[in-house]
Amino acid sequence: MKRKLVYVPTYTQLDLMLASPTEPMPEAKRTHQLTRMWVGLAAIERGAAPSTDDWRVCSDAVNLMESLVTAGWVEDAQGLLADSVRALALAGRRHLAGGAIRLDAAGIQAVRAVLEDYAAALAQIDHRTMIYAHRATEARIREIHAGRKRPHDVEVMAL
Repeated sequence: MKRKLVYVPTYTQLDLMLASPTEPMPEAKRTHQLTRMWVGLAAIERGAAPSTDDWRVCSDAVNLMESLVTAGWVEDAQGLLADSVRALALAGRRHLAGGAIRLDAAGIQAVRAVLEDYAAALAQIDHRTMIYAHRATEARIREIHAGRKRPHDVEVMAL
């Protein structure tokens, strides 16, 4: 039996309207996001048994960064966004085949660089724009799950 995904948005339209259009995301929220992201990457890099949550928080950050780049709010300074998407997709595919969630050396480098860029973006971009990007990312993933893929989409998987 196929598992039906239930969509629960991270942010509502009200969250978007109440967010600051001039100040970055509050520091406590940024710290929470970044801590989860870095802990997830560390677990994938050298943890005994990286979890699907570790993979998910890294994938979420990379997907958010992709939305920011696509919208023109930030640049993919090192040109590693596509490489990081591909590396995480391979790690997810490996896990679905029964292996561990791991990245190769190039994948680690690409994902780490994109996560560093995402951390810098969080500190500089206003809170409203970040929430908008988050909502846009969730909408794009819902479209892919519904079968409306774009040519550059690698793969969407639920681990």
